[in-house]
Amino acid sequence: MAEEHGELEERIIIKDQHTKEIDLVNRDPKHINEDVVKVDFEDVIAEPVGTYSFDGVWKSSYTTFTVSKYWCYRLLSALLGIPLAVLWGFLFALISFCHIWAVVPCIKSYLIEIQCVSRIYSLCIHTFCDPLFEALAKICSNIRVAVRKET
Repeated sequence: MAEEHGELEERIIIKDQHTKEIDLVNRDPKHINEDVVKVDFEDVIAEPVGTYSFDGVWKSSYTTFTVSKYWCYRLLSALLGIPLAVLWGFLFALISFCHIWAVVPCIKSYLIEIQCVSRIYSLCIHTFCDPLFEALAKICSNIRVAVRKET
């Protein structure tokens, strides 16, 4: 019994990440489109004082704008949502692949190779520049500056 319970827990822990539940109510949990696509009727169409249309036209315009925006978005997402999801999935998979199999190994290889150059550069600096700057420091160490105020 304990073994069966352990196996069940292991299956739950190893549950595939691709089958996780998604939130159908809050579809932007990280707020990436917080300030991008909030366009309402009042943000697009406004009548200044003194140039009002008929109330019925204004109400019909509001309803037409709101409903057409809603259904056009739903239609476009139904037609293009899945193909674009495949395209974006492929693109991010390609970026991940290139990063894992090309970029990181190149950087690691560069860092290994540059270590040798770094040691040679450090040796040259310590060999030639250190004695020069030590000599200059001894020469300049006896310089004294005095500030006098003349009246």
